[in-house]
Amino acid sequence: MELKTFAVATAALLLSGSALAEQVNLNGRPFLNAAGKLEPGQYIWEPGRAPSGPALVIVNLHTQRLLFFRDGVPIAASTVSSGKTGHETPTGVFTILQKNAKHFSSTYNNAPMPNMQRLTWQGIALHAGNLPGYPASHGCVRLPLKFSELLFGQTQAGMTVVITSHPEFPHEAPPPDLAETSSIARPEVSNASFQWHPERAPHLNGDAMVSVVVSKADHEAVVMKGGVVIGKAPVYVRGNVKGAEAYVLESWDKSGLHWVKFHFSESGSGTTTLPHEAEHFDAPVKFRDALRTVMRPGAIVVVTPATLRSGGPGTNETVFETAT
Repeated sequence: MELKTFAVATAALLLSGSALAEQVNLNGRPFLNAAGKLEPGQYIWEPGRAPSGPALVIVNLHTQRLLFFRDGVPIAASTVSSGKTGHETPTGVFTILQKNAKHFSSTYNNAPMPNMQRLTWQGIALHAGNLPGYPASHGCVRLPLKFSELLFGQTQAGMTVVITSHPEFPHEAPPPDLAETSSIARPEVSNASFQWHPERAPHLNGDAMVSVVVSKADHEAVVMKGGVVIGKAPVYVRGNVKGAEAYVLESWDKSGLHWVKFHFSESGSGTTTLPHEAEHFDAPVKFRDALRTVMRPGAIVVVTPATLRSGGPGTNETVFETAT
């Protein structure tokens, strides 16, 4: 399809219903407070809050919102429209597998999917589309057109995208010092078996982004390097975890790892974790040792109360998708 035809088709799709993209200014309001009050088609884009650093996208199906964090600070938010009944968007942890600014659906009548960022090879993606104010897609996460362009320009293949469904907005929580040897693990966990396959990502250098996702529901941690799953281990989280929370590894020295909380507070500022907070996690001792070999400043840890698997009762469909 020629560029002109694509533009016309895109405009017809995106200008229908309540899809007009409208940027909303904070005007001194706390970021997350403003994000929670967005109307269909509205978005916030404040990249100056954190010009550089590790990035993370979190989509909440319950609130129909997308939050974009960089270096522990929320810099963008948008309303979304996820999968409707019968075509529900799967929850879990994904990586961006593929990007195409002018993509067309191979399943739904060649429908335009501008600024497509693929999350699964079965057709789930982030892309521009109509936002009526409720779940209405065939499983994808629709975004306002202009916001989808901005987001497309700031992401890269292999980046982590977490899709959850929880009634609460993000908030502050304990830190994820999974690699700290000072943590005290229960005996049955400290010597438990785990998977560790760094050789699955031989093409990735030491600078490839490392993401660790911990599910309190599954009692499991999954380690990804550059979007490739290289490890899994049983992990038990102590304490209450109400929403998806994230942390960034700032540095390490002889005293240990130094984390900054993705402080999901309305200020959006990060706070340094305290040494005693390492005791919130039970994990195999050898897994902690292995994790330390791949962790580098900028590594991200996500802790969620949600399962990392999708499907109805009785099903057990893992939703991790990688480039391999």
